[in-house]
Amino acid sequence: MRLERASLLGYLKNPEEKAVLAKVLDSAETVLRNHRPLLTSFYDPYHTGLIASILERIQDIDFASYGGYDLSERVRTVIFPDYLEGEVFDYEITLLAVEGNFKMVKVNHRDFLGSLLGLGIKREMVGDLIVSDKGCQVMVAREIAPYLMANLTKVHKVRVEVREICPEELKLPELKVKEIKTTVASLRLDTVAAAGFGTSRSRIAREIQAERLNLNWHSCSDVAASVKSGDMLSIRGRGRVEIAEVKGNTKSGRISIVLKRYL
Repeated sequence: MRLERASLLGYLKNPEEKAVLAKVLDSAETVLRNHRPLLTSFYDPYHTGLIASILERIQDIDFASYGGYDLSERVRTVIFPDYLEGEVFDYEITLLAVEGNFKMVKVNHRDFLGSLLGLGIKREMVGDLIVSDKGCQVMVAREIAPYLMANLTKVHKVRVEVREICPEELKLPELKVKEIKTTVASLRLDTVAAAGFGTSRSRIAREIQAERLNLNWHSCSDVAASVKSGDMLSIRGRGRVEIAEVKGNTKSGRISIVLKRYL
């Protein structure tokens, strides 16, 4: 079955986004033809949302996403015939522990990811990385796990060992959430972001104009952009703010909202 790609992809302007979704449509056509599930690579929440928006418009298929643990940020999406709804799918994700003596060397997420990509691994083959004092736990596509276990030997000049672990060995960071109940004059991006990150509108406006703030995982330089319930705001190094609820207007004409700040 050939899908109407012009109508499904015509609205996209970004070449990278169009390329990702073209691959997804290739997979959807194969699923419709062969009646077998197929997996995408790992994608961030923004691209996963784009994938979902395309797949929702295609008849006779369904989809689900998973990244190795609940609340994963980067996930793989399985595309399957809709009559298989309720089936348990194998997302072909391997959990690896990258361990070494990092007591004297401070390393971060970027160091571990750089070492992985330095081996020629594509970013979309790697899911979340959870950094700890002992090293890093990383979700990867199953097919690259043996290569990483054999070839990843150093991270930032520290010798490491890589081993496969089971889900029970995952040590997830404690999720700290601060609920903020407030009112705003409007649902402009700068107004809501200022309330969520606890700063002034002028300061957050500079962050937005410098494209340091992401709206739904995508950079946005428009301070007056409209936001809504379910949107996610993020600034690297300062956490994320979810617009959990827009409750409506108060008697004074302001808008009552509930925000969740993930620290």
